[in-house]
This record gives sequence, C-alpha cells and structure tokens, in this order.
Amino acid sequence: MNHGTAGVKVVSILGEDYSIRAPAGEEQTLLDAALMLKAALADTKNKYPTLIGDRLLVLAAMNLCSQQIEMRKKHRQELDRYQEQVSATVEVISKTINQA
Repeated sequence: MNHGTAGVKVVSILGEDYSIRAPAGEEQTLLDAALMLKAALADTKNKYPTLIGDRLLVLAAMNLCSQQIEMRKKHRQELDRYQEQVSATVEVISKTINQA
C-alpha cells in the first residue's frame, strides 16, 4: 500500500492498484479495511485454490458480509440483555426508593 497525496491512498488488491480518497481522519480505517480484505482474500484462496479474479473477490466479500451480519446479531442480543439488566436494576432502585 502506497500513500498518495491529499487524502488519497493507493491500495493494491489482486494485483490492481486502486486510488481511494479517505475522509479526513479516516485514512487509517481505509488502510485497515484494505488489510482486512487482503486477509479475507488469502483465506478464501486457501479454501478455494482454483478461484481467481472476480469470483475470488466476490466470495471473500460475501464471507466478510456474513461475518458482519453475525456480529450485528450478537451485538443486538448483547444490547438487549444489557437493557434487561438495566431495566431490572432501575426497577429494584425504584421499589427501594418507594419503600423509604
């Protein structure tokens, strides 16, 4: 990955260079995303050595999207669980205050 000018970063994916402009302060996120994609591509290539080009890229992207969906589900479940805990705590505090 080469660093360009004026917020433009050049990343190489499957032998192709892409010049991508990152919003101010988001340059590292762009570089991290490129590294994540490269790792997903390498993992997918290891599992399906005959895949090349667009098919490899699409399958790697689909795998990343699937992981993202699973993380969202888990995050939602955790938020719901925490909300239940907070609600129960508020209820106990409320009852305690009303008894006083």
